[in-house]
Amino acid sequence: MGDRTSAGPRTDRARSARAGRRLALAAIFEAEFGQRTATAVLERTLAEAEDDPAAAAVAREIVAIVTARRDRIDERVAPQYPVVSLARMDRALLRCALGEVLHSATTPARVAIAEWVELARIYSGEPMRRLMNGVLGRVVSETTPASAGGSASPPDGHRGS
Repeated sequence: MGDRTSAGPRTDRARSARAGRRLALAAIFEAEFGQRTATAVLERTLAEAEDDPAAAAVAREIVAIVTARRDRIDERVAPQYPVVSLARMDRALLRCALGEVLHSATTPARVAIAEWVELARIYSGEPMRRLMNGVLGRVVSETTPASAGGSASPPDGHRGS
């Protein structure tokens, strides 16, 4: 019984963070269609089903980062993949992932990379998972001092992505 309570809060935080990422992704994706801003979409969604304040906080943080820094985030993707030429879902995935990896003070890069690579696989497929892994791994290695060692490498970079 003691093991369950010690693992519970960490599991709950991870579950909330994952739910928050999905909420942020949905808001950024819907905003791609130009009817509402990502913030408006997110707040509408949260008002309809606000049952996890921690997930809402993660979603708000990611949406705020993406909306405030979208141009700088887009520049970081890859020269061979202009963000505007990607499918809307892929664009939303990359923007959210880069926003969290580069600008979230609360999420370690390694954790964010693993989560967004998995979301890319789920919502877009294997090619996007590989692109996401490569882009995030490159961006983190460019922004992490060499003294950090291998801690910033993508979680599945050894698979030849």
